[in-house]
Amino acid sequence: MQPERQDARTFYADTFKDRRVVDAYRHRPPYPDEVFAILASLLTDEPGAVLDVGAGSGDLARRIVEFAERVDAVDFSASMIEQGRRLANGDHPHLRWVYGKVEEAPLSPPYALITAGSSIHWLDWERAFPLFRSALTPHGSLALVYRRTLPMPWGADVRKLRVPFSAHPSARGSRVVEELETRGFFHKQEERKTAPVPFFQSIEDFIEGLHSRSSCSRELIGQQQAADLDQQVRNLLFQYHPDGVIPFHVVGTVIWGTPEIGTTHG
Repeated sequence: MQPERQDARTFYADTFKDRRVVDAYRHRPPYPDEVFAILASLLTDEPGAVLDVGAGSGDLARRIVEFAERVDAVDFSASMIEQGRRLANGDHPHLRWVYGKVEEAPLSPPYALITAGSSIHWLDWERAFPLFRSALTPHGSLALVYRRTLPMPWGADVRKLRVPFSAHPSARGSRVVEELETRGFFHKQEERKTAPVPFFQSIEDFIEGLHSRSSCSRELIGQQQAADLDQQVRNLLFQYHPDGVIPFHVVGTVIWGTPEIGTTHG
């Protein structure tokens, strides 16, 4: 049960410390290669160091290290970092894993690029964005990176099954950039979407990936509810994909600009 006095954002973020969530995270769709071409084009200042915020197991950081001089990958889940170290490029000599909240972690600025892969809503904006502003090089950028799959014919039905688990107070939703701009934390310069990339996933892996979401972790919703949800999703998807394989198309979005100190609160 959620502690009454615990901040909702921290409560849901803490699910990423759960080993079961960490294990399920690998079933999320990969970022398209084009995402990294866009990020590389933003890395123009010297030194070419990158700070990856809320790095998780390093889906961004472990690829960025291929073209950056150095990457500091910060995450407050030791389990996520442990997993990332075992994955491709996880032990790269130019990748430095940093355990802790970015607002408090020992950083090594300046950075020519700061990235956040679907993680910016977890941060304490009042503390993080002034920190980002001071840590960037003069022409550095903050890039918010997202990945999604194109709509599927069964998408609305699956969302209906997940409604009780997805609408929680810590989610800032798809309007996060607009909120950041309104509150004076971010000045957006440009946004670019990648071309769709095919991604084939088994129904079982898709179901497991659902439990990598903070609002759908087994610890949060309970083992029985999770098992019931799995079976409902399984029954639904096999109606559309009797061979057990889902043909997704993944699109990446990179939104970049400059961090600001903030002008409003809320």
